[in-house]
Amino acid sequence: MGFILKLLLTGAAAMIAAYILPGVQIDGFMTALILALVLAVLNAIVRPILVLLTIPVTILTLGLFLLVINALIILMADWLIAGFDVGGFLWALIFSLVLSVITAILDMIF
Repeated sequence: MGFILKLLLTGAAAMIAAYILPGVQIDGFMTALILALVLAVLNAIVRPILVLLTIPVTILTLGLFLLVINALIILMADWLIAGFDVGGFLWALIFSLVLSVITAILDMIF
């Protein structure tokens, strides 16, 4: 039950973030739920590989390169999902930051 609640909260956070940011478009809540599921899969499979491959750069930037990895995962999700559109790398980076903050707030509430 926790995974389904987390998907619903992430979908709601994605809808809120897309409403706030003009460079991000989500067609509807169903697309946001699909986005949450795709992000979960990408974070489980692709993110560890990218983190492992970029350890030297991550150490040199004191961990800030992880933000770039998050933006790349958002761009991958944009490529995979038809109803989700991000205006570029900068919007993906901002979207990942806003999505993280909103998800943390919703996790504290629920």
